[in-house]
Amino acid sequence: MCLAELNNVYKRFGNVTALDCLSLRANAGELLAVLGPNGAGKTTAISILLGLLRPDKGSAQLFGTAPSELTARRRMGVMMQEVYLAPELRVREHIDLIASYYPAPFAADEAMELTHTTPLANRPYGKLSGGQKRQAQFAMAICGRPELLFLDEPTTGLDVQSREAMWQTLRQLVRDGASIVLTTHYLEEAEALADQVAVLAKGRVIAAGSVEQIRSMVSRKRIVCSTALAAAQIQAWPEVERVTPANGQLHIVVTDCEDVVRRLLAADENLSNLEVHRAGLAEAFTELTKEAA
Repeated sequence: MCLAELNNVYKRFGNVTALDCLSLRANAGELLAVLGPNGAGKTTAISILLGLLRPDKGSAQLFGTAPSELTARRRMGVMMQEVYLAPELRVREHIDLIASYYPAPFAADEAMELTHTTPLANRPYGKLSGGQKRQAQFAMAICGRPELLFLDEPTTGLDVQSREAMWQTLRQLVRDGASIVLTTHYLEEAEALADQVAVLAKGRVIAAGSVEQIRSMVSRKRIVCSTALAAAQIQAWPEVERVTPANGQLHIVVTDCEDVVRRLLAADENLSNLEVHRAGLAEAFTELTKEAA
């Protein structure tokens, strides 16, 4: 069942296109990780799903209704990148205040125990470090016992131990029936947590699927060579995903490297400067977004 959806959404800010025919679906019982470099459109997409922005074209739905509907808002939790909270209030007071907006929230102690923030309970929010503020914001996001949780770059600024603690909590929430939309530019975070992944670049989805499908995409190899063969001819081969001319050579992204190398050598006896590069996960993600740019 689809809980949140963007359908062919366009959004511009002046001359900048933030979203370009973007479609996303967040399904029940899943964690959807939305990946992309800074400026890819992740925060804009989440803001439209939350009703904080309106699309120029296309539509957004939350629990089958408009994101601005109060009934939909009471079923979700939110943790955005940029927030301002009263610095003089203690963490427990913030949680109690936010929980009061929901019909069946966690008690403050439950929310803090689940998010490993109990030691911060009686500390004024304004006295917390940047990482501690992110942890406190996470407790506030889940305190309403949301069916759907939106997390926009939640682990930015966290140390390794705090990040792993947040991952543990996210897994527990999904096991307990929550659905999550997580934006991140950490590929390893998506690998560790996600059921479905969407990779954004320049406001468009450039790759989407299960974690296993994304892994198969980023395990591709790249062949570089000098050849008299035309790029269009090589592009037509079934094992070839993309051919890009650069500096007098062809850069060929392939799914079956050995077969393509054999075909290249058979088709062009004068082929030279042959190189094969194996893409690691981080390299492949960078290559996907670079190609889109």
